[in-house]
Amino acid sequence: MTRWMRAVAVVALGAVGCTQQQKPAVTARAELKSVSGSTMEIIPKEGQYPYCMLFTVSEKGIIRQLTMTRENRSIKCDAGKRIYNSSFRVPVEEGKVRAYIFFSDQRIQAGSVAQQLYDLRDKQRLTAMDFRLPGSVAVEMLEFTPTPGGEPVTGAVVGTTDIAEGGQAEGSQTEEAEVEDPQEMAPPKVTPPPNGGGSGPATAADAVK
Repeated sequence: MTRWMRAVAVVALGAVGCTQQQKPAVTARAELKSVSGSTMEIIPKEGQYPYCMLFTVSEKGIIRQLTMTRENRSIKCDAGKRIYNSSFRVPVEEGKVRAYIFFSDQRIQAGSVAQQLYDLRDKQRLTAMDFRLPGSVAVEMLEFTPTPGGEPVTGAVVGTTDIAEGGQAEGSQTEEAEVEDPQEMAPPKVTPPPNGGGSGPATAADAVK
């Protein structure tokens, strides 16, 4: 190799190294905050699509839908404000969970997402390309490991909502996830998970208002 060729090779390698160093870091679309040992909040960051829905997948394969509405669709999610205006309690016995936040430019039906998430439950890393959804969608995955203990939330309203086979809601909250008067909330209907093993498309979700 001539001296000129060596010089060209050094310049090329240097250019590749600079490109790799200048590659921007991937910024999370949402932030997960631990409220107590088993309670978390998820807060969207600036620049996300206006609607979202939230699911968790536990180590035991249990899938929970944490954002519920009467129409079982995406809810309005504002940057800097906790999703569903709620804290979510994760059962310690289910182990670490992966929280999937689906940001979208339009309200989409949660039933379809729940079923697809169930079909993909064994895949460790999911992106929007793995789902068949309308419009523009972005997916963020955050992890949370619940631990026993933590201060109780005083005056908390605990709501439980199940999803039946096929993604139809058995219980519901308000469309915009507003805080409801505890006296006006009807007792939620709880159904056993499909297939008898707690591994169906979704089971109960605990939300602390």
